[in-house]
Amino acid sequence: MLTLGVAQSAEPPIYLGVDISYANEMDDCGAVYRSGGKPVDQYQFFKAAGANVARIRIWNDPDWTKYSNLADVKRSIRRAKRAGLQVLLDFHYSDDWADGEKQLAPKAWAKLSTQDQAKALYAFTHDTLTELDREGLMPELVQVGNETNGEIVSSLAKAKEPIHWDRNALLFNAGIKAVRDAGAESKIKPRVMLHIAQPENVEPWFAAAAKAGVSDFDIIGISYYSKWSKRSMAQLGQTINRLRNTYAADVLVVETAYPFTTANADSSPNLLGEDSLIAGYPATPAGQKKYLIDLTQLVLASGGTGVFYWEPSWLSTKTCGTRWGKGSNWENAALFDFKGQALEGADWLKTAYVFPVEVTFKTKATTDAAFIDGDFLGGVGPRPMTREGDAFVYRTRLMPGAAVTVATAEASDQVADSPAVAAAIGQSAAVVPLP
Repeated sequence: MLTLGVAQSAEPPIYLGVDISYANEMDDCGAVYRSGGKPVDQYQFFKAAGANVARIRIWNDPDWTKYSNLADVKRSIRRAKRAGLQVLLDFHYSDDWADGEKQLAPKAWAKLSTQDQAKALYAFTHDTLTELDREGLMPELVQVGNETNGEIVSSLAKAKEPIHWDRNALLFNAGIKAVRDAGAESKIKPRVMLHIAQPENVEPWFAAAAKAGVSDFDIIGISYYSKWSKRSMAQLGQTINRLRNTYAADVLVVETAYPFTTANADSSPNLLGEDSLIAGYPATPAGQKKYLIDLTQLVLASGGTGVFYWEPSWLSTKTCGTRWGKGSNWENAALFDFKGQALEGADWLKTAYVFPVEVTFKTKATTDAAFIDGDFLGGVGPRPMTREGDAFVYRTRLMPGAAVTVATAEASDQVADSPAVAAAIGQSAAVVPLP
């Protein structure tokens, strides 16, 4: 007999975060942020708005800027921890931007053999985390790479080639091991995230990674920008659901953004314009807020564990800019207007979301193996149940009120023609609390 239990614990923990890696630079450039007409500190503002994590990037040796190096990262983490925020440290493993189109090796590693690059990656990761830990700045979450769609620590040419997974796995496993080893020496044991840009790329990448032996990660991070994705929001939700039921990892959207206007405050072109808009979500402050609320609820309803905004406070200033022009390429997609006043989109963080509940499927163990299948799995196929004492169990998250159809089979690699069990998650009498 299959029984179904609903956990009586509190809502599952989620991460609602903001990537404010530009915060120090913006402050140095004279940007002023206001809420209700009063000046606010960026970290303090987002904590009060409902964020619980600050995401901060780190480059290896960015000799073209004084920001996002280790000294600047220490400054950022201190500010985050003073505000009561957890920290997600994002290793780019490059001296410059690493993203879905490029993963440029740091200049100090460019001519090393693969084996020596793996040793260097391990040392850089471990030494950075150890130094942060000594100063009370150990992050709670660590990204081993940023938008690593292509081969990590490589070149522009390799970004267009098929990934050499023997090499790629060696480098990823070196970074993961460095995080684990540094955590073993610390009171804080950082969780490991692997991060891929755009949902259509995530499942093939993780399938290849698993085949190559990359498995010791805690979180799957996804970038979702409609401009660069072939997937709709609904399809993003379906992808998250499949990932959640395929891997023993949490899944979240670690980068997203939406414009509150298509106007421009400076000579730097906006990266998110008309080509970034989704039907039903106009480029207005209200449209931006609606997008973030709907996306977050979709992620949670699909079994995901959170959403991060990139980059909510990268404003246009008169004194600073990028290598491509004065000002900001993102000021129309920040969560502050052109004058630095907080927009209503920031309220996305404290919205009253409907959270999934922890659900356990349980059946008596009468054979050596058991599998479970059902519509709630999103079509990933039968999943193995875990043996616990004299029973097999399978745990997942489902939304209150969701109706599910479940079939189980024991000692088989596919679901047999056993009677389906229909149950409603929530207050239905069909739910059997587990002892």
